[in-house]
Amino acid sequence: MYHPLSLFVGWRYVRARSHKFFVSFITWTSLAGVCVGVAALIVILSVMNGFEGDLRQRLLALDADARVVASRSAESAAPPSGATWRRIEQRVRASPGVSGVAPFVQSQALAVRTPQMLPVLLRGIDPAAEPSVTRLAKVSTAGALGQLKPGADRVILGEVIAEELGLAPGDKLTLLIPAVSAGGLPTPELHRFTVAGVFSVGLADSDATLVYGNIADVSALLPGGGLDQGLRVRYRNALDAPEISAALRARLPKGFEVIDWTQDNAAYFRAIRIEKTMMSLILLLIVAVAAFNIVAMLVMVVTDKRTDIAILRTFGASPARVLAIFLTQGLTIGWLGVALGVGLGLTLAYHVNAVASFLERTFGFQIFNPNVYYITSIPSVVEWSNVAVIGCAALVLTAAATVYPAMRAARVAPAEALRYE
Repeated sequence: MYHPLSLFVGWRYVRARSHKFFVSFITWTSLAGVCVGVAALIVILSVMNGFEGDLRQRLLALDADARVVASRSAESAAPPSGATWRRIEQRVRASPGVSGVAPFVQSQALAVRTPQMLPVLLRGIDPAAEPSVTRLAKVSTAGALGQLKPGADRVILGEVIAEELGLAPGDKLTLLIPAVSAGGLPTPELHRFTVAGVFSVGLADSDATLVYGNIADVSALLPGGGLDQGLRVRYRNALDAPEISAALRARLPKGFEVIDWTQDNAAYFRAIRIEKTMMSLILLLIVAVAAFNIVAMLVMVVTDKRTDIAILRTFGASPARVLAIFLTQGLTIGWLGVALGVGLGLTLAYHVNAVASFLERTFGFQIFNPNVYYITSIPSVVEWSNVAVIGCAALVLTAAATVYPAMRAARVAPAEALRYE
């Protein structure tokens, strides 16, 4: 269908300045609309990818990639013994894709410092093994993980808990742990701990709820059982957690479950995926509007060029060749807009913080106030698969917009167009 004549005339129409201002205005508006829509899609999705990665990093700072726990049915029969957990740990450590394993026990508790009380999660850990599965040592703002020695009754707690209760390293904290006696009566255990350190990961779910102690000290609070226990596992690649967890689950005996971070935090990332999908659809409408402008512009060009089309047909140009001329014009405008949009979008996505700083200095406001938000900069991660999908979708929309006007031009009858010339 494409012929050198079609390409030459199509490109000439693109470069030519129409004597009708409105046609030229619509042409440049269409190109700008496609460019802005594509750029906005790339920037927004890159920023959302950055927020998703930042959230994942914060979630996994104190939560391991997976947990190995006894199933509920197994716990109701008889909790696994210490020897059983050691055998399970050896098996997990030898599994492909596993880079670290650490034991844990935990229980709901109530942090008490008169006159305030806060619900917390008391987690007992092995300070020597914990760095292999979490970044607790790196996010501690005061104190050190090594201070959690057996028998020392020391704890490291979240920054929000410390602020709410007015605690600092060296202060005393009373924890109330719920328990049930053999007769079924509630018998809460009270124990006094010394604050050894404070951590801050920048996530309210962690900073406002977690209290860490030595696994021996926490286990001694309820010697008859009643604590959740298991193994926390770190994978070599956290993004492969579902596949590695499935393989690990097959290696473990009946009565044990493997729960990875994608299951624990499914609601967070499901919400992000829904937001990304809806944002993409909304911003894609900008490209669709620009594509409709291309339709309007080409229809006006066809009406304006009816005489030229008739002359070409008189000289022997076939309808297919006329169709190719206007397809060339529409595709050139649309695809040029897509190319400019991809270039602009990538430039902004890679320099989003510089652009944000410029806007803050120019207009005198803060996008993320450090007194309100945990983050102070805009994370941006460009995924080339997203760029490819955005570019292809925009190309298809702009190509579809050229079909009707081009077909209309191909159906122009030479005799009818030249009747009054």
